[in-house]
Amino acid sequence: MASLYPPENAPAGWGRWLLVRRSILDPDQVQAGLEPELAYYLCAGPPGTTDEDLIRVADTQWAIEECFQTAKNEVGLDQYQVRRYEAWYRHITLALLAHAYLSVIAAIAPRDLAAASSRSPAPRSGVSWHL
Repeated sequence: MASLYPPENAPAGWGRWLLVRRSILDPDQVQAGLEPELAYYLCAGPPGTTDEDLIRVADTQWAIEECFQTAKNEVGLDQYQVRRYEAWYRHITLALLAHAYLSVIAAIAPRDLAAASSRSPAPRSGVSWHL
């Protein structure tokens, strides 16, 4: 991680950093001569921001991306065909509300009930909302 100059419009005391993370390779990949992939993050934060804080926040990117992908697959977040901002805003709001509702229901529903209600012998996906 490297410290950079804070932007001109940043609050007093804030810092800016360049965080570079590399992927973890399996021993087989290392023996095959593969190089780890690098991910770059331009970070900004208040005084006292630690390296661990920046790494923890960078890790949340994958959870957020997975959440949006699930919302696209399950509640049609990306299935809008609108021409006006108001219609788009309503669609996105309702889709995310439905996604939040289904997330809560999935979290409080007993897992054995979800498995018992399956009509298919195939195992269920961990991201399916269907009980």
